[in-house]
Amino acid sequence: MPAGTMFAKFKSTNVAAATATQSVADGNPITQYFEIGKPVACAGPELVWRIHDAYRKSDNKECSVFIFEKKIAEKLHKPRRKETITELLKSSVKTLERFRHPRILQIYHTVEESADTLAFASEPIFASLSNVLAFHESKTYETTNVTPAAGGAAAAQAQAAANTLPQRPAHAKEYSFLDMELKYGFLQLTEALAYLHYSGHVIHRNVCPSSILITKRGIWKLAGMEYVERMNENDLNSSIPCPPWSNRVSKMAQPNLDFMAPETQSTSKCSLLSDMFSLGMVICAVFNNGRPLIQAGNSTSNYAKQMESLDDMVHKLMPRLPIALQEATSRMASRDATARPTAQLLQLIKYFIDTPINALKFLDVVNMKDTQQKSQFYKTTLIEAMPLIPRKLWWQNIWPMLKSEINNNEVLAAVLQPVMLFVQEATHTEYDNLMSATMKIIYNTPKSIQASVTILENLHLIIEKTKPEDVTTDIMPMLFYSFDGSTIQVQSAAVVAVANVFDSIDELSIRRMVLPKVKMVFEKNITDPKIVQNVLMCIERVMDRMERAQVMDEVLPLLANIRIPDPDIIMRTVRIYHKLFVDKTYGLTVETMATNVLPLLIPHTVNPALNFEHYCYLLEVLQQMLEAIDRQQRNKLKLDNLSMASPERHRTLRHQFSTDNMNAPPFNIPNLRIDQRKTSSAEDMARKNSGGSGMLGGWWFGCSPSSPDSNFLRVGNVFPNRRLSDNTLMTPKIRIAPSCASSPGGTPGSGLPTRRHSSIGPQERRGSTINLSPPTGGSMPNTSSSVPFLLSSSMQSIRSRRQSTVLSSGPLGSGSGLLQQLGSGMYQLFSGRN
Repeated sequence: MPAGTMFAKFKSTNVAAATATQSVADGNPITQYFEIGKPVACAGPELVWRIHDAYRKSDNKECSVFIFEKKIAEKLHKPRRKETITELLKSSVKTLERFRHPRILQIYHTVEESADTLAFASEPIFASLSNVLAFHESKTYETTNVTPAAGGAAAAQAQAAANTLPQRPAHAKEYSFLDMELKYGFLQLTEALAYLHYSGHVIHRNVCPSSILITKRGIWKLAGMEYVERMNENDLNSSIPCPPWSNRVSKMAQPNLDFMAPETQSTSKCSLLSDMFSLGMVICAVFNNGRPLIQAGNSTSNYAKQMESLDDMVHKLMPRLPIALQEATSRMASRDATARPTAQLLQLIKYFIDTPINALKFLDVVNMKDTQQKSQFYKTTLIEAMPLIPRKLWWQNIWPMLKSEINNNEVLAAVLQPVMLFVQEATHTEYDNLMSATMKIIYNTPKSIQASVTILENLHLIIEKTKPEDVTTDIMPMLFYSFDGSTIQVQSAAVVAVANVFDSIDELSIRRMVLPKVKMVFEKNITDPKIVQNVLMCIERVMDRMERAQVMDEVLPLLANIRIPDPDIIMRTVRIYHKLFVDKTYGLTVETMATNVLPLLIPHTVNPALNFEHYCYLLEVLQQMLEAIDRQQRNKLKLDNLSMASPERHRTLRHQFSTDNMNAPPFNIPNLRIDQRKTSSAEDMARKNSGGSGMLGGWWFGCSPSSPDSNFLRVGNVFPNRRLSDNTLMTPKIRIAPSCASSPGGTPGSGLPTRRHSSIGPQERRGSTINLSPPTGGSMPNTSSSVPFLLSSSMQSIRSRRQSTVLSSGPLGSGSGLLQQLGSGMYQLFSGRN
């Protein structure tokens, strides 16, 4: 919110207070330069300065205006005291102007005087430390009656004050310190004293809560230069004369007695170590619920009495302090000046060695650094320290400094790094109240390439916290304008931004603005893998918000133009194709897949850049597409076939493939010749007697002479337990002509080789198994498919027994006839019976 708007709102809600303020400042020249608001705090000796919120008219810069009303000094009832106090305060402002240091209050406008007031302007002030400790003290009185004051009258006075429960001072601020705030505050006071002592060569002489101001950024600043004494530059360790505190002088014209060093009061001398005692007493007051250990009540006698028991009070207070600070504080609060550490040594104690503290220290002096140092700090040091810094200090200390750098285009890109962290961590309320106005300035400000890229890459975080109306009016125009940039980095970042925030873009803008601009970026940078990858990511995200025709007409041609064999690009392309294939709303036809998609994807199956996982996914997608093409084409061809008039289609599948309709070609084994076996005399005699008479006639065998299997049936009836294989048949010769003399089985000079078919010996009898497979030898092929035909025809020949040809492995004439074997068997049978 601009400062003018802020104070205008204040005026509209608190007109009475504004009117009173104007009446106080009337006649003072400072009103020409500043718009003065309500009083918020007070500071200085006896808190005579009233601090008002204000802003500078020339540039609306926020500030504070200190006003001193001279009539306050008129109540002192002694001549010239009014002029004395006025001159003292004027000189303190002049001294502040002379000392320029980050730990010293910064003056924006020198002191102006009128008949009734003194006024000057400074950096924005939240409160003085005295205001804050007054609030802490009032809260303590409400909860406990314990007081650190020691000694008769002082103890009674403190007890009475506790019993009356004093009201909270008008300017006391409800402010709670964090441990890091206190640590950083004490360090800032130490640095201020080190600067005054060793660079300014002066002693402050009034280090107390009323001289310490806390800015709206939470920085502790040292002010109150009314009693500064200059040191001898050649001997900084020496003491110089200084007046002690006296009841004869107005308390408004003297340092605060409760924080004064004992040597000043006892010996009228002071040194650099006198300021260190005062700093120690300030630290003790902070951890003592806002109450100083010495509460003299502007009485030198009370001061002397309480000083005697100071060591005991410090010792009792130590457990409340952080362990790393206890030793240094006890030494600073020592009555022996030589025991106190200097400001330079105090900065080096372990208590102040802290990474977040170092980051905050650098931030306070960042305006004194060059561009490179600033950029390095914002991008690295501050980013690393922010997680360790409390959120209260984020908004109070860090954010104001980042805001002040927004208009510095040289460091804006670096500043935006912590700004994006603020955006990410801010609540919606914090963003609306504290950040939105600054972010609008960033959107509309010319930015460097890196600053634009940072904004675009984090646009999704910004939109998440921004109001919808602001997204439409401020963010989207900036996003669409980024596509027209001349740099590849900004264009690529814009493509990524679209992919991240596509939910916030309306469909009309996607179709008319986003897709054409994304295609334009792709066509200009078609060989850049990073930009192609970003374009594919953008297309994959916004496809759901596009019409089918636009996807088919613009997205598919874009995918077809990708020629980069990068695995990530290939996989993202495959995912887009798969999405088009799976989602039926896009209507990816099999014709398109077969002609436009598969020819592009299939070559990648042999891409050596793909790993196993990539390859499996690619092959899975290809198989799904091929299966879809197969299903559709099969169904289409079946329908086309059924629509044709043909009598064959009425025949059943079983009839078509029946064995009756299968014409087997004639079986012929090459180079095979079978000789008919010679019959034995017994077989010949059996045939002659086959007319039905005689012992071997048809009555004996139970068959008619005309039966083709008469011989086998007769034997089976007479000898039911005899197997057919027991009848050794005279096997024919199987002659196989070798292809050459060296062929297997060939016997040069001895004619055709002979081979016994079965290896069954007399010791191994089994059921008849007639194997008609041709022998493996010579050049004759052993075709298993030819065996069934040979077997069936041979078995039929055996059954008929008409000029049957039985294959055997023995040589021709080596076997005996069936009748001969039968006769031998019968003879043995009858011999056994006899």
